[in-house]
Amino acid sequence: MNRNTIRLIIFFATISLIGIVVTQMYWVKKAYNIQEKQFNEKVVLALNSVVRSIKQINHDTVEYAGNPVKQVSTDYFIVTINDTIHPYLLERLLRDAFVKRNINTDFEYVIYDCFTDSIVFGDYIDISTKEKSKLQNTSKNFKSDFDNHYFGVYFPNKTTFIVQQMEIWLFSSIVILIIIIFFSYTINVILKQKRLSEIKNDFINNITHEFKTPISTIQLSANMLLQDNICDNKERLKHYAQIIKEENERLKSQVDKVLQLATLEKDKLKLEDTDVDVHELLKKTVSSFELLLKEKNGTVHLHLNAEKYHLKADKIHLQNIFYNLIDNAIKYSQDHPVIEISTANKINGLEIKISDNGIGIKKENLKNIFDKFYRESTGNVHNVKGFGLGLHYVKTIVEAYGGKISVESEEGKGTTFVITFKNAY
Repeated sequence: MNRNTIRLIIFFATISLIGIVVTQMYWVKKAYNIQEKQFNEKVVLALNSVVRSIKQINHDTVEYAGNPVKQVSTDYFIVTINDTIHPYLLERLLRDAFVKRNINTDFEYVIYDCFTDSIVFGDYIDISTKEKSKLQNTSKNFKSDFDNHYFGVYFPNKTTFIVQQMEIWLFSSIVILIIIIFFSYTINVILKQKRLSEIKNDFINNITHEFKTPISTIQLSANMLLQDNICDNKERLKHYAQIIKEENERLKSQVDKVLQLATLEKDKLKLEDTDVDVHELLKKTVSSFELLLKEKNGTVHLHLNAEKYHLKADKIHLQNIFYNLIDNAIKYSQDHPVIEISTANKINGLEIKISDNGIGIKKENLKNIFDKFYRESTGNVHNVKGFGLGLHYVKTIVEAYGGKISVESEEGKGTTFVITFKNAY
């Protein structure tokens, strides 16, 4: 499946999901509005029944002009009455009316003084509390001395109560959310698999190219050695034998890198803990690049400033780390490589920096450089040899010793790798 097909599938799948989400939101909002309307109607009916009960208790025969219940806001109602009423009697009437109509949510009520428009009494009622005070049970015919003619009822948890009534809509919304999460995960897996496929293909192309060149060279040299008159020219004989030896070593090196990766993958990595002088190891590693640096007219500057530069580590693997990083610094420097290597102690640890003046790494590729087989895409051009295994190996070994590795790079200006090991001494 090519990249365009995947993009098309993701595009249409995303559009479909967006359509489902928008439709769901529309119907959830519509369902909420219906539930809210039903809630308001039930509250108005309940409050009207409270007004009738108050009139009956007070033997009031005067009819109200219009509906005594008015909804002031989405969760606040004002009720007009012809006479005063005791607060606890009002509380009992409100509680009974609401429970009867399944309005099982907390509410607050306040009684107003109609002359001053001030509250003379108010209370918060937890609808789940069924206990009543003695005063509430004996205040049925009690008449307050307050000259107040209306009261208000407020529902602080109205929205929560309505949402709880929308169980089927909540369930369907959760199902859609799970579908979206699963879809996102699936897309992520597809993209990862696509990327791994591209990396695998790139690795196969690289390994084919890397093996093909020395094999072809060995074959040509072998053909030359098979010529009848080759024994008469010892210099030519020695020259072709040297070529075969060098190319064979090159092949061995490439095979070792692949086997090295296989060792890491199978968790068969064996690390020894011996005393390692990091400064000495850095000097030794740099010296192994002497001929290559001379050939490229490059230089390495060592700034070994750490006072604690000994580690308990595997000397071979630690040297391989430095070798890989220095080798990359040389390979990715187009002209006259200048490499800076420094050490310093940071909070009982050893920090090692390796910087170069090379081509740098694109910002979007920095997060991938430690992935196995990953190499920056250069099309069919193979100016820089390798399989994309070195940095993956470096990161694995560093983390095996509890260390950390980070990278800073600017395209066209160079790259700096920073390795930090704990417990230096």
